Amino acid sequence: MKQKTLFTVAVVLLMLGFIVAALLYNVEHEEQDGQPVAANNPALVRMHSPALGRAEAPVVIVEFLDPACETCAAFYPLVKQMLAANPDKIRLVLRYAPFHKGSDQVVAALEAARKQGKFWPALEGLLAAQADWTRNHAVQVERIWPHLERAGLDLQQLRKDMAAPEITAVIEQDLLDAQTLRVSKTPDFFVNGKPLPSFGFEQLKALVDAALRQR
Repeated sequence: MKQKTLFTVAVVLLMLGFIVAALLYNVEHEEQDGQPVAANNPALVRMHSPALGRAEAPVVIVEFLDPACETCAAFYPLVKQMLAANPDKIRLVLRYAPFHKGSDQVVAALEAARKQGKFWPALEGLLAAQADWTRNHAVQVERIWPHLERAGLDLQQLRKDMAAPEITAVIEQDLLDAQTLRVSKTPDFFVNGKPLPSFGFEQLKALVDAALRQR
């Protein structure tokens, strides 16, 4: 009974999180002109950006993500489903927006995992276990290591690589680009350069479906 109550509370909190995120997103985007960002705008995609899907895919989803963001964790499997349902037609490009306290350290760990060829297992493992290493929207960095070890990472090498200046540069560049594109909440999406008209997965899917029909 207690377990069922805890599950119900978790579901309610997640739904409230979606509602609050949608309200904040809509208020902020009402001030924007809603015009697409030029596809060749360097603020959208950088050479260092992790990506899934064919490079020549006609539809490109750019997601600004904070690994400590609950809504990002909820959206990730849904976005992966869209890619699986449209093989070779959709490409997902991830940008970092570590707005939560301590998230920059998690991003550094993800970039260090990429040096070991394990970026995606590390990201998916951390998102799946997010509740274990976050408290009150802040990161407890010491709790990410067991999850990264389970993803097959050499933790000693990973900790060393996290301090690399090129990783710091990646985080700084992504934050500058987020500011340029007026991204202040996560997740935030652009589909072929077009921002979401309002926040929500259905809105994202509608934008993706519209882009697919035009190709």
